[in-house]
Amino acid sequence: MNKMKLLLGPVLNFKGISDNCWKVSCIYVGDGDIATLKYTANNKAVNVNASAIFETSGKKVWRFNMSVTQSPIEQKVSFGLIGIDGSEGSFYVPPQGSIPKIAYGSCNGFSSLKDMKKVEDKNFLWKDMASKHENISYNLLTLGGDQVYADQIWESVPSIKKWSHKNKDKRNKSPFTATMKKEVDAFYFNLYCERWSQPEIQKMLASIPTVMMWDDHDIFDGWGSHPESEQESPVFRGIYESARSHFRCFQQQLSKDEAHPFSLGTHQSFSTGLIVGKAALLVLDMRSERTNNQVISAETWQSIYKWMDSIPNSVQHVYILSSIPVVHPDFGLIESILGVFPGQQELEDDLRDHWHSRGHKAERLRLIHRLLTLGDKHRVTILSGDVHVAALGVIESERNKETDPRGKIINQFTSSGIVHPAPPGAVLLALKILGAQKEHVDQGITTELINFPGSAHSFIGSRNWLSLEPDGNDDRVWANWFVESEIKKNQPPFTKVIHPLDYKQSAPK
Repeated sequence: MNKMKLLLGPVLNFKGISDNCWKVSCIYVGDGDIATLKYTANNKAVNVNASAIFETSGKKVWRFNMSVTQSPIEQKVSFGLIGIDGSEGSFYVPPQGSIPKIAYGSCNGFSSLKDMKKVEDKNFLWKDMASKHENISYNLLTLGGDQVYADQIWESVPSIKKWSHKNKDKRNKSPFTATMKKEVDAFYFNLYCERWSQPEIQKMLASIPTVMMWDDHDIFDGWGSHPESEQESPVFRGIYESARSHFRCFQQQLSKDEAHPFSLGTHQSFSTGLIVGKAALLVLDMRSERTNNQVISAETWQSIYKWMDSIPNSVQHVYILSSIPVVHPDFGLIESILGVFPGQQELEDDLRDHWHSRGHKAERLRLIHRLLTLGDKHRVTILSGDVHVAALGVIESERNKETDPRGKIINQFTSSGIVHPAPPGAVLLALKILGAQKEHVDQGITTELINFPGSAHSFIGSRNWLSLEPDGNDDRVWANWFVESEIKKNQPPFTKVIHPLDYKQSAPK
């Protein structure tokens, strides 16, 4: 046997709770034979064998599955490959029936070389998260999109670069050749290995089980928001299928055609619903079924609604992962103006990506109504990224006077980016002006971007990540935005407290 040379790993992934067991998978990427993984939980050592979930050019992605019975106290689980140095890691399993401690981040990369040059210490916030993890011991690391940036595909893949220089009509008709497939597959595989093997990132991926959902840059900028003639062209579809297979492997840790144990919707969708003690996570896949006229298919929405209705009454907090913010300035007027002028396609794609786009407004309204209904029974909080700022939004309804007054408010926490820099000052000013007014979504329903408690800021134009820390005494959750500019000045995080609903909960379903 050839001893495996590690190219990436370990990377942890959360697979939910079943039969009172905290399920975690772990992948390693290597170019040799895999060893046995040994993990220690509940003072008992367990050896597990691997399964290969992906293979390319002599390299394999190996997955191990770990299962830890939850107890009344938090447990530390240590693991590693027998006989292979540098393969070790550990994670913390929360007490049974508790609210997990969650770290959240998005936008782990750069849209361009120009953006990269703006940043001196690229992984500063990953190092900050590691220092906080030493004291807080997070149970889940939720990553809300753009875990890798694939936009350089147009320049770094020779066959795709050559194709991109053709005129539009020829591009849309050109086949996705065997050479293209080979080069594109190698591009995505190497992108994940190179990006995630950076020491600061690798340390956290080996320390906290992840819950990841992709956004456009994990495929390429604006996927799903380009004209249909481009979206359905053979080369676009070929690139997408390669991005999808690598997302499935690296971010979901699933083999080909394998479904997530808690998947929702069609076989095209990666949306998932997880019950985690007194919390629930609804992770929305807003790319796999996206077109200019829909974000998520009607069939997948029906599955999501059914899952919402089945959430046990014992769940106090429901976190909705929406990679693109539901509450954000309305760019609809700008989008209309852009349609008059040529040469603005790139910006048009970005505008079509947002929930406020004309083609998505009705779907957004249905989502808001559903979340407000869900808020009658549970505290609902939206977690978003994408926009390279930190922001605090609220959805408020005056329609139902009988529920707990705070039940009529849904908070949205936007945290972005953990690596990508903030937009220029002029853009931040425009966001502040556009977002200053309440939006009247429907009769008695408004959305608003509000200032962070104790500050005069509704947008924070500095890199950041978010921590969701439960208060053990009364099930409040403290949301802390750790902001690069403030950390460097030894200032505390921006904080918002989420209270559980006050009315008496009935017995679990």
